[in-house]
Amino acid sequence: MTRLAGKVALITGGGTGIGRSSALAFAREGAKVAVVGRRVEKLQEAVAEIKATGGEAIAVACDVSRAADVQNAIAKVVAAYGKLNILVNNAGVLSVSTIEEISEEEWDSLMAANLKGPFLMCRAALTEFRKVGGGSIVNIGSVLGLVAMKKRAAYCASKGGVTLLTKAIAIDHGHENIRANCICPSIVETDLVSELFKTSDGARARNERLATIPLGRFGKPSDIAELAVFLASDESSWLTGAAIPVDGGLTAA
Repeated sequence: MTRLAGKVALITGGGTGIGRSSALAFAREGAKVAVVGRRVEKLQEAVAEIKATGGEAIAVACDVSRAADVQNAIAKVVAAYGKLNILVNNAGVLSVSTIEEISEEEWDSLMAANLKGPFLMCRAALTEFRKVGGGSIVNIGSVLGLVAMKKRAAYCASKGGVTLLTKAIAIDHGHENIRANCICPSIVETDLVSELFKTSDGARARNERLATIPLGRFGKPSDIAELAVFLASDESSWLTGAAIPVDGGLTAA
């Protein structure tokens, strides 16, 4: 399949989980992919997997919360592939805490990764999008950017910011043929999520979370990756400013 043939995509947090699954899906659809993140070994593993299936990819080390790193990453992608058409902001961190339990330092770190990172990446990508007559931004937000839950105060605040940042970008830059959409997953089976259930009562906590999802299972990285492909492709050319819950029915009630 070649739904993204001729496109160049940059995917942050691309070494693991949703980012890695997205990188593989984008390469399968014909895109040249820049896998971006802080853990170089994981990035290189993702690139090797893409190349093993006949795709084209590069690994770019980057801390998305640092403007200089972001500019350098964009420059490396353009130097390698000549342009940039698609940006997927997937990098992020989780905090299980109330506002009383989280430290100011952890709050700042979480906001830097989850909200400042997408801001810096989107801002830097605009120049390259304009050179090619438009582009598509796919932000990986969270269902907790739409509704709240206990002990996720900082995470909810950051992902709520991603949701509204996406909508604001869509409004500000639609006239430039630059689209921005936000995928809002519920709980997805990733390494990050598996850590949540490695406690003495992990099985009970897992079952309680499953009970909130009408479809009766957690999401898979590929569930998110396939929607990201659609939002990046020309098939969604009249879709922008959307925040789409992919949550097994969690928010239907």
